[in-house]
Amino acid sequence: MAESTLGARVAELRRRRGLSQKELGAAIRRSESWVSQVERDVLPVERLSVLQRLADVLGVAVRDLRPEAAEPLAAHRGEGQRGGSVVFEQLRLLLTGHPALEQLFGDEADRESADTLPELKQRVDLAWQLANESRLVEVGSSLLGLIPELEHAARTTSGKRPEALTLLSRAYQVAATAFTRQEEVDAAWVAADRALSAAEESGDPLSVVAGTYRMAQAFLRLQRLEQAEQAAKVSVAALTPQVEDDADCRPEVLSLYGSLQLMLAVIAATDGNRAAARAGLSAAREAAERLGEGRNDFDTEFGPTGVAVHAVAVAVELGDAGEALDTARTVQASVLSPERQARFLVDVARAHAQRRQAQEALDALLNAERLTPELVHNDHRAREVVRDLLQFAGRRPADELRELAGRAAVTP
Repeated sequence: MAESTLGARVAELRRRRGLSQKELGAAIRRSESWVSQVERDVLPVERLSVLQRLADVLGVAVRDLRPEAAEPLAAHRGEGQRGGSVVFEQLRLLLTGHPALEQLFGDEADRESADTLPELKQRVDLAWQLANESRLVEVGSSLLGLIPELEHAARTTSGKRPEALTLLSRAYQVAATAFTRQEEVDAAWVAADRALSAAEESGDPLSVVAGTYRMAQAFLRLQRLEQAEQAAKVSVAALTPQVEDDADCRPEVLSLYGSLQLMLAVIAATDGNRAAARAGLSAAREAAERLGEGRNDFDTEFGPTGVAVHAVAVAVELGDAGEALDTARTVQASVLSPERQARFLVDVARAHAQRRQAQEALDALLNAERLTPELVHNDHRAREVVRDLLQFAGRRPADELRELAGRAAVTP
């Protein structure tokens, strides 16, 4: 095949099999937009499980899509990559069908004590802790047992059903977050929808907003900016009357409101809308100033530092590398979770790469890797920076860069 890029190979093989972009996307559980971006080489495909699904549908081997990918990916990710793929496939299957159908035919008198809820809450908290450390395979493994137990508790726990439903919503939210970061966005959408349903049943409107926030994250990762923006804007509109009530606005409301404004800022920056991006950052900054400290309401990690970190991300998306680096120098990111710190460092690396400051970009990536190796090895933005640095270096990359590229299975 004459074409050298993955996108060109996918496009040619798709046409040979008589498939439209929409049909190929449906066959591999991706959107038509995702296929279009892959074929235009806008969106890289690095995960072996996704490459394998593409190859299966197109009737070729993985090496026919990316000759350099099969061996490096297997060598550097090996059992960990395959194990992660298995865990998330199992979690995907868990979301299939009714979550607790057998209980509809069970003995209604068979009720459980609410005494199990504290232990279940600890496990939900642990799942979020693992997510904040970007240990996504462990998140997936923990949810395989936890979600069914919470589904059971929500239907059988005596006296505290709203509490059980709130925990169930949080569990589905962390599932949505993990799927989104794994770029399994269709499954993230299902998990977020389950989170919304459980939250609504619990009677807690703020949990519903939190579930909508996770759904908007999935839309954003899928580059469905209009849907992401709509989900975030509807929630902002619902919270605005409470936010405008200075006397009685709860901190949890400010956290969710500010987090949604940050999401709107990132969406706008991704779409190249500077005015809207600045407006979102300004609204979030005002909410953070009212809070006065960083909080983690609904697992959002919202506060002044979170706003500053997002300001860096927005500047990078807009191509304002100098502004991003100036802002980054003022950020004390150590108060955030390892996952947030690592994403911040990846954005710092992206800014340095935009200015062709190769060593500074590499240093930021290595610091991010020390915090959360899984994120740096799998996040497409981090991998793009590694690829850019390899191209900057030419035939003789520094040992540190070459070794990082090997660990992340990135080739020029």
